[in-house]
Amino acid sequence: MDTKTLDEAIGTWEDDTIAAISTSIGEAGIGIVRLSGKDAFTIADRIFSPASGKSYEPKDNRKLRFGWIKDGDETVDEVLVSYMKGPHTYTAEDVVEINGHGGAISVKRILQLCLQAGARMAEGGEYTRRAFLNGRIDLAQAEAVFDVIDAKTARAHEQAVQQLRGSVSDEVSKLKKNTLD
Repeated sequence: MDTKTLDEAIGTWEDDTIAAISTSIGEAGIGIVRLSGKDAFTIADRIFSPASGKSYEPKDNRKLRFGWIKDGDETVDEVLVSYMKGPHTYTAEDVVEINGHGGAISVKRILQLCLQAGARMAEGGEYTRRAFLNGRIDLAQAEAVFDVIDAKTARAHEQAVQQLRGSVSDEVSKLKKNTLD
């Protein structure tokens, strides 16, 4: 009988690099595909051909780089790519954002190339879950992300953004401190 645990058999979220389309699919000027995880830079380098011809260097952190997404010799789209070294990212992991044209075909092809290059499809809410599990945000802030997205009024949006910035967490911390004191 195999003695592997379930996590060992299917891998853990820490091992995976995830990818997803981060913008609405449809006709738009820009469509973004986001990668997050330990292999995000490697995966992006497999499909991105920078106009400068130079590979990513640490000095390129958080700078947009112009080039093309390639599928073999075929150019899929003209893009701007940003490499962001963790832990100072949304998920506290290495993150790459590929900004291409917003047509549905283009962003779907870029996502498919990311998956073929080694990423797996992100589950709904997984970027926020990683931010929470990596200690970048707390539970109240994680819940506020959905509230910001779902806000139907300016007031609801304003309250959600305050919660996202930590207003609820700050109040809970004050109450905890006062109770312990």
